[in-house]
Amino acid sequence: MSILIDKNTKAIVQGITGKAALFHTRQMLDAGTQIVAGVTPGKAGQVVEGVPVYNTVRDAVKATGANASVIYVPARFAADSIMEAVDAELPLVICITEHIPVLDMVKVRRYMQGKKTRLLGPNCPGLLTPNQAKLGITPTSVAKPGHVGLVSRSGTLTYEAAFQLTNAGIGQTTTVGIGGDPVKDMDFIDVLKLFKADPDTLAVFLIGEIGGTAEEEAAKWIRENMPEKPVAAFIAGRQAPPGKRMGHAGAIISGGKGTAADKVAALNAAGIPVAETVAHIGDTMVKLLKEKGLYEKCHTC
Repeated sequence: MSILIDKNTKAIVQGITGKAALFHTRQMLDAGTQIVAGVTPGKAGQVVEGVPVYNTVRDAVKATGANASVIYVPARFAADSIMEAVDAELPLVICITEHIPVLDMVKVRRYMQGKKTRLLGPNCPGLLTPNQAKLGITPTSVAKPGHVGLVSRSGTLTYEAAFQLTNAGIGQTTTVGIGGDPVKDMDFIDVLKLFKADPDTLAVFLIGEIGGTAEEEAAKWIRENMPEKPVAAFIAGRQAPPGKRMGHAGAIISGGKGTAADKVAALNAAGIPVAETVAHIGDTMVKLLKEKGLYEKCHTC
């Protein structure tokens, strides 16, 4: 199984006629994703990579029965694009766009209250369920099907972790990049709940970074709610000099909170081993699976 997307997902690409969207639409189609429509205002009737283009999300949903959308529009239009997808009552929206103003996302979060849409991102690599579907920019070459769920604040480290797990013979159910912006929708706990409910996900690897308290909150939730599924982790920024800012807008340490040491301590207290360096991600997961007696179930040649 998987979480959020699979071979049956019917997706829309918002901004499909843009250069980046076109490139990634090809990649998503090659990954087996059902891209049933694209949306670019004023370009209805065009066909891009075999995909029909509509003026609005609502028109695309009505014509195709789509149940997900991935957004590749420029930052100044991204908030409106998200809210348009919310208005069309899509269950899942993934926003890849980075550099969206914080106040725009505050407006989006307020607009989403009480609505049915679940938003992943912005500024995230999206989702990949190996050999079934991907919505976003994660390269399919780094992953393979298996039983470990992967959730990460970092896009690049999502790819690196999947690559190391795959090279160690450990496949993934779904890789989830939640993004590192300070204002977003889905966070670690939202994704962990889905992995907990997925019978095919036997273990989870979590990638956090300095700034905020999401990792500490996730550690507490795991300890109290998911003892049956082992979790390993990595925290980016452990070697950063004091006061050093990371690339993500959410990776800001303030008031003495959000340090790497805080996060590692919270994760360790919850029984979650933390890789010492990025190079130890695969080894850390393999060691945990062996300790828990899950290595044979999770290892595939």
